[in-house]
Parts: sequence; structure tokens; C-alpha cells
Amino acid sequence: MYSTTDFRKGLKIELDGTPYEIVDFQHFKPGKGGAMVRTKLRNILTGRLQDNTFRSGEKVERPDLEVREMQFLYHDGEALAFMDLTSYEQIAMDESVTGGKSNFLKDGQTVQVLLYKGQPLDVELPLSLVLKVVETEPGAKGDTVSNVTKPAKLETGAVVQVPIFINEGDMIKVDTRSSEYLGRE
Repeated sequence: MYSTTDFRKGLKIELDGTPYEIVDFQHFKPGKGGAMVRTKLRNILTGRLQDNTFRSGEKVERPDLEVREMQFLYHDGEALAFMDLTSYEQIAMDESVTGGKSNFLKDGQTVQVLLYKGQPLDVELPLSLVLKVVETEPGAKGDTVSNVTKPAKLETGAVVQVPIFINEGDMIKVDTRSSEYLGRE
């Protein structure tokens, strides 16, 4: 069980059988009565935000969340297949749950998978990845205006905007949160 004194950004709690993540919180003391804690919570299952107020010292449940290191195996239509590295058990996750993160998954890549009561909810990727450009248009010679970009398809299937000097076969560093080009490797 967590008390309101344990609240911090990113803490995961359970209310009425649903897991939430604390996005923001603020302690305040009204003129009358005891101290309170205002929170902004994100429903981990649906992603929806809601506001909630707790009395100071109130207790909340700890959710049955677990993070396991797993290896990404393959895309299977709309599902993603992962293998637990300790038990070698395979699980499937719906691709839509990842919120676009599946565009950065390579076969054989090791990732952190968030499980709620044994069901996969989310994939935690590194903040940046080095990926190979497999398809892009050649840059026009003399086109040197600053900040000119073109689309490039990466080995994982993701499409990112890159500078015109990037060619097929180049290894580039990409931010997995914003799908931005960070540099050439």
C-alpha cells in the first residue's frame, strides 16, 4: 500500500481495480480542514487522464505491475511476439497498445515489457536507437538550403525525416519518443 506521502511523478497506483500512473501532483492545505493532495492520473489501460483528490495520509493500493526483460521475436499481423529471457515463455501483444513504438522494434532486440496481472501493456524502448536506412531518395546536388529534409524508411519500417545528405545504407541515430533524426553513426 502507498500513502499520499509516497506520491511522486511516475508512481503507479491502483484505484478501484484499475492501474494509474501519477502524471502530476500537488500538496495543498485549504483554509479549513486537513491537507489534501491533488493528482493528475493517467489510466495505464486506456491512456485517459483524470483528476483525483486525496486526503493527506490516505492509502492506495499498489498495482500488480511487473517489468520483464524480453526479446522481440517478430510481427504476426496485428500482434507482436515476445519471449521472456528467463523462462523462454512466448507472449503476444496487440500492436495498437504500443502507441507506435512497434515501428522501432527489430527482430532479436531486447526490450522491457510492462505486464499487468500477466498481460502485456506496454514496451519500454531505449531513448535512442541506431538503425539502417533502407530506402530514401538521393539528395539533389546543389540543394544546400539549411534544414532541407526528406523521408527515409528504416530497417524496422519506421519513416523519419532526415537531412538530404543521408543515403541508403547509412546508419542513423533516431529518438524513439519523437521519431526525430539525431545524427549519423
